Amino acid sequence: MLYKFTAVVTGGAGFLGSHLCDRLLKEGFKVVCIDNLITGNIDNISHLFGNENFLFVKHDVTNYIFIPGRVDYILHFASPASPIDYLQLPIQTLKVGSLGTHKALGLAKEKKATFLLASTSEVYGDPSIHPQGEDYWGNVNPIGPRGVYDEAKRFAEALTMAYHRYHGIETRIARIFNTYGPRMRLDDGRALPAFIGQAIRGEPLTVFGDGSQTRSFCFVSDLVDGIFKLLLSNEVEPVNLGNPAEITIKQFAEEVIKSTGTNNKIVYKELPVDDPKVRQPDISKAKRVLNWQPKVERSDGLKITIDYFKKIIKA
Repeated sequence: MLYKFTAVVTGGAGFLGSHLCDRLLKEGFKVVCIDNLITGNIDNISHLFGNENFLFVKHDVTNYIFIPGRVDYILHFASPASPIDYLQLPIQTLKVGSLGTHKALGLAKEKKATFLLASTSEVYGDPSIHPQGEDYWGNVNPIGPRGVYDEAKRFAEALTMAYHRYHGIETRIARIFNTYGPRMRLDDGRALPAFIGQAIRGEPLTVFGDGSQTRSFCFVSDLVDGIFKLLLSNEVEPVNLGNPAEITIKQFAEEVIKSTGTNNKIVYKELPVDDPKVRQPDISKAKRVLNWQPKVERSDGLKITIDYFKKIIKA
């Protein structure tokens, strides 16, 4: 019988983590999903519980991680990742970025496994260059309210590179830009689920600031494809993964209204502290190194996501 690679996914019951578990199982991996469910949802992985190649472990990765047997890959996705989560859970966010990354890297060292860190475009902060390439060091306020997430991920990147240089661990770093799709939470504080939820419920769509700030939205299947290709590559330094198709938040709100077939109004509220004015990935490195770029058009991804949220809201 052929040996199946074993992958450990921390934060595997979250939005991205659960889709990654699906992809790894589809590729023939055995998957150990670790999550303390502080922001993850057991419903995201419930369809996998009958799969003999899938194991769920409820555990806080800021504590020692024990996995018996051979482990080939560790994908560290555990972290609050939305503004509402990391602003409500600042200490937990810092701990999982530091202690959690340390424990996950310790497991990689013990098992001689390849380690992939789910980093974020937030390491660039409120950027002074546009679009953002991997060689940009960022413009981050370390003591601002968003600093708990930004600096946790920046520290996680530094620790990952230290383990690579000092211990010789095979490491990968994915800098993930705005991603959307089924299994997002309606209440996670991000513009896309907020807009869709408000549109479906017939409420005004809330735009912060004047709506001129930009974002670039990548559909989850594209993002997971990029992560999988990065995992199997030899690229050690960070790689941006996202969709470079940039749009203003106001334009996006109008797009959601049109896509949901509603006629909701837009209301404007004060812009949060340190909210990035622009966000657009330079993915030339991902194209060159991974032969990867997004394929799903935003209109198609939006339709799938809107249909998902309609079912959630009606339920």
